[in-house]
Amino acid sequence: MFNELGHFALILAFMVACVQAVVPLMGAQMRRPGWMAVAEPAATVQFLLTLLAFLALTWAFVTSDFSLRLVWANSHTAKPMLYKITGVWGNHEGSMLLWVLIVALFGAFVAWFGQGLPPGLKARVLSVQGMIGAAFFAFILFTSNPFLRLEVPPFDGQDLNPLLQDPGLAFHPPFLYLGYVGLSMTFSFAVAALIEERVDAAWGRWVRPYTLAAWMFLTIGIALGSWWAYYELGWGGFWFWDPVENASFMPWLISAALLHSAVVVEKREALKSWTILLAIIAFGFSMIGAFITRSGVLTSVHAFATDPERGLFLLLILAVFMGGALTLFALRASAMQAKGVFGVSSRESMLLINNILLGVAAFVVFVGTIWPLVAELFFDRKLSVGEPFFNLAFTPFMVLLGLILPVGALLPWKRARLGRAIGQLRMAFGVSVAIGVLVWAMQSGRSGLGPVGLFLGAWLISGAAIDLWSRTGRGQSRVARLFRLPRADWGRVVAHGGLGVSMAGVAAMLAWSVEDIRVVSKGDRFDLAGYSFTLNDVWQENGPNYRSTMAEFEVRKGAGQVALLHPEKRFYPVAAMPTTEAAIDNGILRDIYVVIGDPQASGGWAVRTYYKPLANWIWGGAILMALGGGLSLSDRRYRVAAGAARRRTSPSSPVAAQ
Repeated sequence: MFNELGHFALILAFMVACVQAVVPLMGAQMRRPGWMAVAEPAATVQFLLTLLAFLALTWAFVTSDFSLRLVWANSHTAKPMLYKITGVWGNHEGSMLLWVLIVALFGAFVAWFGQGLPPGLKARVLSVQGMIGAAFFAFILFTSNPFLRLEVPPFDGQDLNPLLQDPGLAFHPPFLYLGYVGLSMTFSFAVAALIEERVDAAWGRWVRPYTLAAWMFLTIGIALGSWWAYYELGWGGFWFWDPVENASFMPWLISAALLHSAVVVEKREALKSWTILLAIIAFGFSMIGAFITRSGVLTSVHAFATDPERGLFLLLILAVFMGGALTLFALRASAMQAKGVFGVSSRESMLLINNILLGVAAFVVFVGTIWPLVAELFFDRKLSVGEPFFNLAFTPFMVLLGLILPVGALLPWKRARLGRAIGQLRMAFGVSVAIGVLVWAMQSGRSGLGPVGLFLGAWLISGAAIDLWSRTGRGQSRVARLFRLPRADWGRVVAHGGLGVSMAGVAAMLAWSVEDIRVVSKGDRFDLAGYSFTLNDVWQENGPNYRSTMAEFEVRKGAGQVALLHPEKRFYPVAAMPTTEAAIDNGILRDIYVVIGDPQASGGWAVRTYYKPLANWIWGGAILMALGGGLSLSDRRYRVAAGAARRRTSPSSPVAAQ
């Protein structure tokens, strides 16, 4: 009964989304307030109906209702409760239901908290959001219905992919989708502005919170996926440049550019057309990500489905929305003339360079991701584009971005003296160079990657600190003023510092990781990076829905014990699939990482051991970036709608009349 209710709620939500897509837009065009007013209750009802459908599917997973085909294919009675719940979105159909739930949620946020928006703009924004919802509701109902029944319910299910039965990956998709789908709201604001032919400082203020929230959630989602890949897959890496990884990274880069560009629109009413274009492209990359993971056109370990019918439907959605938005942009872009002028040496110029670097970096990732498909379609050649290409083509843009970021943050708007900003950063530059030179002198092998990465990390962190300190003015009460600065200022410097921390961690791991692969028997001892490892024992254990081969390694440095590590090799009988559970001794400056493999015919077990310097700086930096986004989002200026104060003091208002 509850399943039928969920299915019916999904159909009703589709119908409400269609009404929301048409009626408010017509009302705004014909200036009919009653029709425009339909947008808010429609957005709320659409969200509540979608939530009901999502809860119905969740209940089916929790109760192991194998009369649903989706539950049977992705769950099992012996599975722990956490993974029963996360099994809801650990598949194609359930993940798309989560997708439309978040589309509806963001639309409801505008309905609930968008009191400062002009009625016409609000109606158009919610109408475009309704169009997006209607398209994906249709996709779910016609190609990916999660409520399909089995005529004869089986006794038990086929279990969830064992690789997905992990806390890190359990929460990775919801955060990633909050970022992906959050960019739908920036798209809706952009299209609504094009329809109205109006982009001003108030529009920049309205769109920034949604852009910032999407970027923040994308940061958390990408970091969780990277962390999971690091400790779960047992290969010791954090990024593989897989097509699906790239599909989340591209909108992250574009949304970062959009966030900085929207600041220029708000502060100076410049870069209007560019900001609108970024808002369109950012959501376009999100839809490309959905297409890549569900069409099967590109091979990926993260792909949900390989159904050509679904891929064609998603491609049609992508073509309609991107084609329509870009056509509208081409027709209306000339009307969005910039009002603010600025010099070559100014914060606006630096933010423009920032945008160009991020945009080109995203384009490089896109070309590398899509090129195997292009080569096969047009040149009948099968090839792969891997880490060497991406590292060579992508890294220079990030190095340049890291170099200019502290300078740009210190420049004033409109016109600036570049020498003055550079002068403020003399100490930061000197300290960063000293760190880079010291690292160069201490390392073996004389690779430039590590010193350059540590220099950039120190440069970004110290530059962010000077940026914050420079905003306290002069005098003896600077420390007191430091803690009275707006949260947005603190958020910006924390995010920039977090980028520096992550850059240092990435450079250190790529430059100085040490790997050892060997066959080890009980009692054997071997050395790696100044540590000694001894295999004490190997035994079998049974988990809730798996069998485990577990080992114990004693790690020592000199005479002292550093850690006892217990790597596992698990086998899930229902899915007939093994997984690797690495054992990691985490530290601030390094990780010690041990993986046990299969038993060998000659005796002993295959063992991989890694020494990973500054590994946790990668995810620590991502946490700082997300924290910076959260601090900025908590600033009252982000929560108060721009223009509300203007209307209260406008000539037509009672206050002004007095």
